[in-house]
Amino acid sequence: MNVLMINGSPHEDGCVFTALSEIAKELHKENIETTIFPIGVQPIYGCTGCGSCRGKTSCIFDGDPVNAAIECLIKADGLIVGSPVYYGGANGALCAFLDRMFFGKAQHYAYKPAAAIVNCRRGGAASAFDRLNKYFTISNMPVVPSQYWNATHGTTVEEVLQDLEGLQIMRTLGRNMAWMLNALASQSNAVPEAEKRVMTNFIRKS
Repeated sequence: MNVLMINGSPHEDGCVFTALSEIAKELHKENIETTIFPIGVQPIYGCTGCGSCRGKTSCIFDGDPVNAAIECLIKADGLIVGSPVYYGGANGALCAFLDRMFFGKAQHYAYKPAAAIVNCRRGGAASAFDRLNKYFTISNMPVVPSQYWNATHGTTVEEVLQDLEGLQIMRTLGRNMAWMLNALASQSNAVPEAEKRVMTNFIRKS
């Protein structure tokens, strides 16, 4: 099994990477492989809502790493998304990345366990964490819990390593992800049958 871990920070080896690595250690103990995928520092196209991706496994924009991440997630068994906290929210580049990664493609990710983690200096972790979880809950992806909200604190790697509670939260998340993956693997064809999708608009033509 493999868990895709998206590093949504422009700092490839920084605080978010440190938190993801703590999770990865626990997954490796359970013989679960991990792939840490940095979004990098190059510009990320925003979703234009063109709809060209519906029924496909790629976005029409191919000048950034979004399509590579889509391919990785389709092959992966689980997903963890990490972000720094900027102005009480997730990294804007990461949100643009995830908008295109998920729009029109959620059926390929359904029932894969997912979790979000965030790193902040002091505040804003809860709102950023909430923002990221919405990608999973709208996509039929079971959200993996931990013992508290999934956040570490610090502006440097050294400071994150001093956040003993935050690191414990990451380890608990890693063990819970492993538990859920193993539990799902033991249940063949256990995915519930889906109803035909209903879309309700609140403004109707007369």
